[in-house]
Amino acid sequence: MQYGPAVRRRKLGAELRALRTGAGLTSGEAARLVGWHQSKVSRIETGASGVKPADVRLLLDAYGVRDSQLRELLLALAGADDGGGRHHWWHAYRGVLPPTYRDFISLESQASAMRTLETSVVPGLLQTPEYARAVTRAAVGGLAAEAATADERLDALVAVRLARQDVLRGDPPLELSAVLDEAVLRREVGGPEVMTRQLRRLMEAARLPQVRLQVLPFAAGEHVGVTGPFVIFSFSRTSDLDVVVLDHLTSSLYLERKEDLQAYTEAFNALQVHALSPEDSLDYIAAIGGGA
Repeated sequence: MQYGPAVRRRKLGAELRALRTGAGLTSGEAARLVGWHQSKVSRIETGASGVKPADVRLLLDAYGVRDSQLRELLLALAGADDGGGRHHWWHAYRGVLPPTYRDFISLESQASAMRTLETSVVPGLLQTPEYARAVTRAAVGGLAAEAATADERLDALVAVRLARQDVLRGDPPLELSAVLDEAVLRREVGGPEVMTRQLRRLMEAARLPQVRLQVLPFAAGEHVGVTGPFVIFSFSRTSDLDVVVLDHLTSSLYLERKEDLQAYTEAFNALQVHALSPEDSLDYIAAIGGGA
């Protein structure tokens, strides 16, 4: 188990090693092509040291990698600000976003698919502005010393959460599969009116072709999801970059081992089987919302 930056280094290094091997080069040959010592290539490939975006570009050029989407993804893992395609807008919020949250947004912006189990609140990508503000206020309340500072931080964090939703409108859009425990729908966040609008938003989102939304009713009883929410990010260009994210109050944990990915993938598949179908889930949400 690793935290965000370490996961990015290891995954980037593994992918660069695979690309080098695919190009028919030894690490020594690759090093000579770019004018480095062989040990630098080895440290990068094992994730022992970080790598600058400019160095990643050198290696990708040396390996003959022309796939623009793959280059963008690998440059994003290296922390590039100009990967192209989707701009890294979140860098404007460095002052209020902790590093683990920036890592999460970076992965979310580059992923092709996201699978998430939520047990307490509506997924951030599907929240209304009012719901997002209520949830964010509860999460960060009292952390700032002055009320003015707290309000400014709250405004910034809500703006970030709403800006994240652009991935669902991208080209191509992020494919989102979400399983929501019934508690998510029953918990009255922000008051009755806010919750009614939020349930309506869920129903609208569930009709989007890139969104698959399922409800896990209380009647389903105990299930593997009782251990807590999780997110699985998948990448279309290479499955080696897939990662599981477990969110905590002050940090996020990233699981990258194949065994972990397989376990959480199987868990999510099982949850989908036990949950209501997307069609029945729509009816269930409407019933809870009084027609929403």
